[in-house]
Parts: sequence; C-alpha cells; structure tokens
Amino acid sequence: MTDAPRLPGPQDSSTAPFGARLRRAMDARGPLCVGIDPHASLLADWGLNDDVAGLARFTRTVVEALGDSVAVFKPQSAFFERFGSRGLAVLETAVAEARERGALVVMDAKRGDIGSTMAAYAATYLDPASPLFSDAVTVSPFLGYGSLRPAVDLARENGCGLFTLALTSNPEGQEVQRALRVDGSTVAATMLGHLAAENAGAEPLGSFGAVVGATLGDLSSFDLSINGPLLAPGIGAQGATPADLPGVFGDAVHNVLPSVSRGVLRHGPDTSALRAAVDRFTGEVRTALA
Repeated sequence: MTDAPRLPGPQDSSTAPFGARLRRAMDARGPLCVGIDPHASLLADWGLNDDVAGLARFTRTVVEALGDSVAVFKPQSAFFERFGSRGLAVLETAVAEARERGALVVMDAKRGDIGSTMAAYAATYLDPASPLFSDAVTVSPFLGYGSLRPAVDLARENGCGLFTLALTSNPEGQEVQRALRVDGSTVAATMLGHLAAENAGAEPLGSFGAVVGATLGDLSSFDLSINGPLLAPGIGAQGATPADLPGVFGDAVHNVLPSVSRGVLRHGPDTSALRAAVDRFTGEVRTALA
C-alpha cells in the first residue's frame, strides 16, 4: 500500500471549515469512513477479553494500522462508555492519536436534547478545550431541528461539523422519519431542508451533513442535494455494497461518505489484513463513484 498524504492534525483544525477539510481528506485518502465499534463479540473474535485492556488493545491496533491512510474514523461512543471513566479515557486517547495521524474523527454519539443540555453535549465534542474534541459529531434532531442550535453554532465557530440523523437504515426509523407533517412533507425531508439552508453558499462542501443509510434503495423521492456530506452506514455487514451507492444517492453520490465497520474490523487483529480491507473497500467505492 502506498503512503497516503498526511492531512492537517488538530493544531490545524481552525484553518478551514469541516466540510472543506472533509472534501480534501476524501480526495486525498479516498471516500471511506471506518467505524471503531468494539463490540464484545468482536473483541472475542480478536482473542481479547471484554475489559478495558481488551478495549485499549483493539482501539490502538485500529488507529495505528489505519490512521495514516483512512480519511475518517467514526468511533461509536457507547462501546467505550460502557466501561465508565476508564473506557472514556481510551476513547480520548484514540481521538487524539487518530487526529495526530491526519485522520478526521466523527464521534458517533447521536446526542440530542434542548437548551443548556444540548449546549453541554456540544461542548463535549466541539469545544477545542474538551478531551473528546472531534472534527464532527452525530446528532439526533427529533426534539425539533431548532433544539440543535447550540451544536450548530459551536460547530460553525470552531470549524467542526455535524451529521444529523435523517434517513437511517434501521426499519424502526421510518415511523418517525417518514411521518408526514401538516404541510404534507416528511420529517426527513424537513431535516434535509434545514441542512441545505445551513450549507448555502459553502464551498467546496458544507459542514452540516446528514446520516442516510446505504441500505435504503432508491431515495429519488428525497432531495439529497444539501451541499453537505452524506454519511452512509450500511456498507459491508449490513448488506449494502459500494456498487449500490449510485442507485441510492443519485446525483448526490459524490458527496457520500460510506461508512464500514465490521466489514473492515473483522479482519483484525492482523494489521496488514486491516489495511488490505480498507484498500479494497476504498477501491470499490472509487470505482462505483467514477
């Protein structure tokens, strides 16, 4: 595998908005996000104990193997939180080391609340003084898009990004996301409209993205042209393939950031196998988007 271009580390995070940094990372390293999801079963598959030591070994291996080549890491906060403060310490270290290696970090926390509570969540992930400071964070808008305003404002202030849940791949999500409002529009379409407004005029890419499942099939009834990134989980273990992306995302496909977790992680702890899996997925995505 050839050495990937090194991208700006955390000290450079304020030099450009997240959307611009993400576009540069995707162009340089390939449009792929690798989830860091240390399930208990995955730790066992790696021959590790389901404890903090196993968590730390797993996470360090992934970051060291892929941090110099993958564009984006997406650690799932819940799998670290379940170990309490010691698990969060592992997560803090992983975030810092991933960013030092030039990878962007999207914290998969799916936070959503109102007022001062939302402001505290925002500060946890989007304030440079926080030990969990990340390039972006996933958020839930289903207390109303306006409830996300503290996160939107802090992200804009600090050059960070948000990925807002819009059309998720879990079947249960449809009862909320595809519900009709009084004006006849769906909740998901309303969220996409808010994001498009946040990204208006941004070049080369806005910083306010949507989470849209790669497993959902034809989404031509939704306007995905939000001028922002579309985080697309579902590639690999959930059944979607890179070849499915054009059919799902249509004209917005070039703003898609496909996310793979188990499809890559199951190849560990062999670092060369992890790198080979990333190379394979990245090549398939590039071919699909060409």
